[in-house]
Amino acid sequence: MRRSPILCLLALSGCATMEPHYLRPDHAVPAAFPIGPASPAPGTGQPWADIGWHDFFVDPRLEQVIAASLQYNRNLRIAIANVEVARAQYRIQRSALVPQIGGAGEAAYGRGTAGPTGGHPDLQGYSLSVGVSSYELDLWGRVRSLNKEALEQYLATDEARRSTEIGLVSEVATAWLTLGADRASLQVSRTTAVSAGASLALARQRFAGGITSELDVRQAETLVEQVRGDIADLVTLVDQDRNALTLLVGAPVPDALLPGGVDETPPLSASLPANLGSEVLTTRPDVLAAEHRLRASNFDIGAARAAFFPTISLTGAAGLASASLGKLFTGGAFNWSVGPSISLPFLDGGRRRATLDQARAQKNVEVATYEGTVQTAFREVADALARRGTIDEKVAAADALVATARSSLSLSTDRYQNGTDSYLTVLVAQQTLYGAQGTLITARLTRSTNTVTLYQVLGGGLRP
Repeated sequence: MRRSPILCLLALSGCATMEPHYLRPDHAVPAAFPIGPASPAPGTGQPWADIGWHDFFVDPRLEQVIAASLQYNRNLRIAIANVEVARAQYRIQRSALVPQIGGAGEAAYGRGTAGPTGGHPDLQGYSLSVGVSSYELDLWGRVRSLNKEALEQYLATDEARRSTEIGLVSEVATAWLTLGADRASLQVSRTTAVSAGASLALARQRFAGGITSELDVRQAETLVEQVRGDIADLVTLVDQDRNALTLLVGAPVPDALLPGGVDETPPLSASLPANLGSEVLTTRPDVLAAEHRLRASNFDIGAARAAFFPTISLTGAAGLASASLGKLFTGGAFNWSVGPSISLPFLDGGRRRATLDQARAQKNVEVATYEGTVQTAFREVADALARRGTIDEKVAAADALVATARSSLSLSTDRYQNGTDSYLTVLVAQQTLYGAQGTLITARLTRSTNTVTLYQVLGGGLRP
């Protein structure tokens, strides 16, 4: 059977592409994270692919605050809107893969030139048509390469949205935990203020009775005033923490959902995921986004290469035309036309060559960006794991220091009341206990925020 040349062109369209063969660059990082004195023991928790933020943040109050932020945070709304924009751009580019068919109708009236017998006859014409206007036959894959490039850009934007979501969850959790730590510090300062006030009253009483000198009174006053200033700073800091949390959530946070301190049951998962190797980095949204942009640059090269070949476009129309409206829908009124056109610029001032060079250079940029993103991700995870490996020991040491300092203060107070030691010994013991309690709060906060950091740098899990 003899085929029409037009059908052959249509059959060839979509059979070739000019894109280079894609190979994902080597990650250039070790297969396993560093093992050393600061490294934690192997994980015993559930596999990483099964972990989501609900598994990390188990406190019901914190879960509700995070859920609210995912609903109301404006930056996340912007990221979601950007995904919609990218999706629409991809759909626009994809529409070039199919012919654009349109219809038209026309009616014309006029008067002709004078005939042999004189007079000017009236003229009229009617037409209806459906046609394809300049559909590019994608013989070299230019349109398909641009379509794939738009798809990869859309996927990169979606990964950026996921990265924004993971970052938001981490920021909200950190802000919530920081508020709890500052509230705990404020409570410690107020408790210390009461204790320091009682010591000052005792010093004044002993001074009035001639048992001790005025120096004991002045020394007692130093701690009272120090704590008084700390309370003022912490009250401000707690309010600022709450303002920061409200901004991140995008709506007011009820008092019932706020943390009471850091002495409560830890609100975060304590176990590491099992089989934690550097391959987990491939699930991080920033790494995935970098690879999508790298793939997009590969498709750009294909489109730039295809631009060196002729552009063949197809136009066609079919419809009805008649000089009489009544005869417009008769069989003889049908007509059709179809034909390809070809264009190839011979002289463009090197524009196509420069476009190809630009696409190749951009791919080199994206390769380096991808490799740098992986290396940065590896360093972030390794640092977080190193902190994880020693933080429990630090918390235990801080807890023991508080217990020792509290016992020392009790002994110093007894010796002072019995006249064995001066008030300076009590003052030093009070300051030591006050500092040790602050150190313990900071250590516990560091332990909790380290878990938040692990959640973020490991890619936030794969489940919502």
